Amino acid sequence: MKSLPKKNQKNYYLQGNKIVVTNLNEFNITHILECGQVFRYKKFDWGYEVYSKDKMAKIFSNDKEVIIETSDLDYFINYFNLETNYTLIKEKLGKYEVMKPMIEKAYGIRILKQDPFEMIISFIISANNNIKRIQLIIDKICRKFGTMQKDFNYYAFPTREQLLNATVEDFIECGAGYRAKYLYDVVRQLNNFDYDYINKVSSEKALPKILSLSGVGPKVADCILLFGFNKSDVFPVDTWIIKVYNSYFNEKKEENDTKIIRKNLLNIFKELSGYAQQYLFYYKRSLEEVD
Repeated sequence: MKSLPKKNQKNYYLQGNKIVVTNLNEFNITHILECGQVFRYKKFDWGYEVYSKDKMAKIFSNDKEVIIETSDLDYFINYFNLETNYTLIKEKLGKYEVMKPMIEKAYGIRILKQDPFEMIISFIISANNNIKRIQLIIDKICRKFGTMQKDFNYYAFPTREQLLNATVEDFIECGAGYRAKYLYDVVRQLNNFDYDYINKVSSEKALPKILSLSGVGPKVADCILLFGFNKSDVFPVDTWIIKVYNSYFNEKKEENDTKIIRKNLLNIFKELSGYAQQYLFYYKRSLEEVD
């Protein structure tokens, strides 16, 4: 896969325990958190709290900058992918006329670099589910098996070792439903799982390995590769993307075959596919929520 330029031109600086983001055209926390890629956050009147593994950051903004307050600056510089040049990504995607209103609407999206184990568990839970319910299930699992972070009053995402103590019944009690057996099995499948292999190989080679995990189908696998392994040449297809495809990319009869839709969109966007998916998802979902 052709790599994209990474370095930004000083779009953020550090100030004590804060990351100060100065380019608001490349960072909008609402866009980032509400585009389907992350479930562990809370919204407050003053901004957001975001949780990842055992880490937490508070994010608030004004007209000039975004403040990310955290005890682990390096972790959240990486988590928010602050070294990636989204101006260039948007310029490349903007060459497709259809993408211009999507980019304008969701200009501040960034694809997060999240923990692979957390993404595998979270996106198995996400299958045939809605965001509020996914968040509730994950919160219950964190409270039941994660470690309480006493200084900040939140629960860490459980480690694999902690989830080995969970029974199928435990996952059912947390609301996972039929996914409970998948979660129980995948925790055991991930013993000695070679995360480095997935990082190193192409998405095409990594996909069968991810699909071999219990409860992981094509859409969930693409989400795991995109959000957990930062592979941008994948295209998760859900009901929102099916709607987008038939509204903006398909002049023939309505297409509902996700394999065909995925293949056609990958052929259009190639290494930019993961980025395009996020703009398209946010745009279509926000339009229909308004309607």
